[in-house]
Amino acid sequence: MKTYMKLGFWSVLTALFFTTSLLAQEVDPADSTGFPGDHFSLEGAIELFKKQNPLEDFEKLLNTEGSNVNNLDLNEDGEIDYIRVVDNMDGDVHAIVLQVPVSASESQDIAVIEIEKQGSEEAILQIIGDEDIYGEQVIVEPFEEEVNTKGKGPTMDDEIARVVVNVWGWPSVRFVYAPGYRVWVSPYRWSYYPTWWRPWRPHPWRTFHVNVRPFHRHHHVVTTHRVVRAHKVYAPRRTSSKVVHTRTTVVKGKRGNVVGKRTTKTTKVTGKRGNSVTTKKTNTAVKRRRGG
Repeated sequence: MKTYMKLGFWSVLTALFFTTSLLAQEVDPADSTGFPGDHFSLEGAIELFKKQNPLEDFEKLLNTEGSNVNNLDLNEDGEIDYIRVVDNMDGDVHAIVLQVPVSASESQDIAVIEIEKQGSEEAILQIIGDEDIYGEQVIVEPFEEEVNTKGKGPTMDDEIARVVVNVWGWPSVRFVYAPGYRVWVSPYRWSYYPTWWRPWRPHPWRTFHVNVRPFHRHHHVVTTHRVVRAHKVYAPRRTSSKVVHTRTTVVKGKRGNVVGKRTTKTTKVTGKRGNSVTTKKTNTAVKRRRGG
């Protein structure tokens, strides 16, 4: 009996060792781009949107720690940023902006969910990551796999293709196209947040990266704007912060020439609720693009 228990103990230790090794291999720090977008999951935002009807509830989920979607701290005060949701509706298109109040005078768009109706029961959706957050525009869309069988008998072969999803069946999409829908514009702003919100400290990038991996199963990065009309509605309304833009421009310059250079910067900033916070931040300039 004792021998059996010892074997079981060492088996568990061995399993933990290999599991830890695999995670270490999967989460390579070099996969980080160095841009703020490393700390926000576009795929996760689509998943949250898909499951919620009122955009108010969607906004609440974006700002919930357990959702594992938002890990942003753009003003570097040591606390997670609050993301407000603003819907820009024009006829049968929606440009739903996810935006962070960076300070009392500046806000920064993180991404925009663009939806376009293409028929009585057909709609397409993409989420566009802002270039000041991701270094360049990043387009993500949901996909479904379609199996096409070719040949017969021994020569039969299955070809798997990714097809664009008709999102009309999503509860959230049906909600924003309902006749009685009232366009949602978040009432919250810098230093004025909902009473239920409690900002948390950002998680290490490695931890956040592991948490968001499941969101990638049904979404992928593409290079084509399919939701053209909604994007035209959004473009003139885009909001950018000079502070964030400057910081991203610096990272872009470093990525072209430096790999693995670490710099530490100590700054004193005003927190979201008016308190002064001294922060020390270490950045790594890397030469990698955002992976799917």
